[in-house]
Amino acid sequence: MSPITKGKSNENKSISTKLPLLDQDEINKLVDAGAFLSVSDFVREAIREKLESYKIINIRNVDYKTAKKEILGYYKIHKEAYISDVADDLEFDLELVVNITNELIKEGRLGDIED
Repeated sequence: MSPITKGKSNENKSISTKLPLLDQDEINKLVDAGAFLSVSDFVREAIREKLESYKIINIRNVDYKTAKKEILGYYKIHKEAYISDVADDLEFDLELVVNITNELIKEGRLGDIED
């Protein structure tokens, strides 16, 4: 669920702001070219994109043995994955995932992971 839809209600609230004329002109050109339905459409889309760029990462606190088991299970399901994706998807600290992944490789339980 994206940050926009999380806790979404049917209520809307207007927010007013002042923009430099150059920015307003550029937005109006985009609207006139059909890239956006209206200035409001542009502003809503710009806000959504900005909010999505600020992803809040939750880190779960689990013991090492549990983390190792979950990481191994993740690799068994996904076959290949970036370590950062494993950390994000499992909500683990990146350094923990790196350490466990390297340990699993040394144990021969995972193939070498190419950078």
